Amino acid sequence: TASLTSSPRCDLSSTSGCAPGLTAPHSWSVFGLDAAELLTQWASAMLLVGWVTTRHRVVSRGFGYLIRLTAGVLLAGSALVTTLAEVALPIAIPAVVLAALTATGLYGLVRSRRDDIEPDPIWDLVVGGLGLLLFLGFVAVTYEPAALAVARAGVGALFLGAIGNSMLLGHWYLLQPGMSRAPLLELVRMILVLWPIELLLQLWPTGMLSVISGDINDGSGGLLGWFWIGCVVLTPCLVIATRLALREKQYEAVMAATGLLYLAILTGFGMDLTARALLGST
Repeated sequence: TASLTSSPRCDLSSTSGCAPGLTAPHSWSVFGLDAAELLTQWASAMLLVGWVTTRHRVVSRGFGYLIRLTAGVLLAGSALVTTLAEVALPIAIPAVVLAALTATGLYGLVRSRRDDIEPDPIWDLVVGGLGLLLFLGFVAVTYEPAALAVARAGVGALFLGAIGNSMLLGHWYLLQPGMSRAPLLELVRMILVLWPIELLLQLWPTGMLSVISGDINDGSGGLLGWFWIGCVVLTPCLVIATRLALREKQYEAVMAATGLLYLAILTGFGMDLTARALLGST
């Protein structure tokens, strides 16, 4: 698969190709699957989408702890992968800045609890938004075509962040059983809005249509292409089923919805990561 490390650019229109020691810029239209990039992207999205929930001030501040600690674990994983794989500096820059902001936000939560004041949810928006912008900046200067690269990275981040946060929020109802279902329904609607956009960007050339048509060999006789199609179809079905379950008044309906979101996070990530792996192998 293509590496996520930045490489010196060369003129692809030149008949002489790249100068010695230079490689062609990566293209996110045939992007690869890299753990350090994925974890940094997902961490920033978890924080940004977390603001969608915390801004209503319905969920207790403990959910803020959960979101920040989850992002911290993801960033720690990104740092570990970066260290072991000796990934170039550019991917580390947004990760380090985001980690610092996340730690500051976590300290703010601790201090607000100590001083018995209500934490300001705007910090989630600032941290998550700035982290995602830094990551998209890294993508824009590393990959070509830049517009498609940024679109896929941004929408993919929000899509994965919405699925991840909805699953965490579903579990939070165990601690706040009387909480309104509106925050979870909001994330469910967000997933349904992002799904077709994510699909369109994955199909955009060079995209998954090339895998389905056989122009790109998936190395499994077409099996992985069919797996991707299955994930694409099942994800909205599971999310719609989650929305229908939340219409029921019984508390058990929330637990049923959380179980469906467990499956949706598997198919949603399968949809995103399978495309990355297949297209990155070209």
